Amino acid sequence: MSDNAHQMERNYSIRSLSSRGGSGMNSSYMVESGFLVSSFTATMFIGVLVTVGIVLISLIIVLTVMLQSCESKNSGVVQSHAFVDYHRICNTHAQHAELNGLKAHDCPPFCGDLAKQYIKGGLYARELNVTNAVIQSYLGAVAAVDNGLDVVLMDADDILSLHALNIDLFTNRSDDFDSESFEEVNHLKQSYLLQLYMQLQAGGWTLVFLSRKSQREQNVAEEIMYSAGFRSWYSLIMRSEDELQIDSRTYFSRRREALEKDGFRIAGVISSHMDALTGPFLGKLIFKIPNPICYQYSSAH
Repeated sequence: MSDNAHQMERNYSIRSLSSRGGSGMNSSYMVESGFLVSSFTATMFIGVLVTVGIVLISLIIVLTVMLQSCESKNSGVVQSHAFVDYHRICNTHAQHAELNGLKAHDCPPFCGDLAKQYIKGGLYARELNVTNAVIQSYLGAVAAVDNGLDVVLMDADDILSLHALNIDLFTNRSDDFDSESFEEVNHLKQSYLLQLYMQLQAGGWTLVFLSRKSQREQNVAEEIMYSAGFRSWYSLIMRSEDELQIDSRTYFSRRREALEKDGFRIAGVISSHMDALTGPFLGKLIFKIPNPICYQYSSAH
């Protein structure tokens, strides 16, 4: 009887162990390699894989953005170099046209668009400011004598031409007249010249204006200059009938010679046109006011 009881107890223990082992299988997985992995470990493993995937995707996106940024910067550098090269080409054409007093300028076709960028991009305004600083650094370091014989000659046509609506691109091939750029040039140059005029006047210099235009236009010229803020000067010299028959370089040279014979000492000559800055009797200093690239203001040469 006791043997039967022991046998029944042993069977009951085996069934109990089997039952506990089966319940453990509900929270575990058997992988093919034979390792037993819990559900928590599997979840962690999958989470790590997802995280690594997200990091890799983010890294790819960052690298793509950086590559596009580098390409954009390189493109900007190339465009900047191209602009500088075109600027030099157009500036060389313009300088030689001015040096030779040419009226029909033959700039490359792209100079028209470059001129607009030059003006609207602020380069022309910066060149005017730099030129003003140079003039002040030279003339500001020299004291004008109180007797009024130390004179600075200024080109009156730099002022008068701003009121003539006949600005032309050096390239006559361009049909689209950019009135906005024209107005901006007018405003910049007139403001600059007026500021320069007031600074020279405050420095005690006697100011003499010279124009290529006929004496018949004297009254109109004086009105234009007065309305533009130029209201006090020693003299406004304009061409006589005989002087209209000679070229502008000869005209300027003779007028400067006449001033020196009258006892004046020419401290400086200021103009944006080369014909006023060449020849004899130029005095001590000459200053070239920048012109917008491939723009020409008409004047009576």
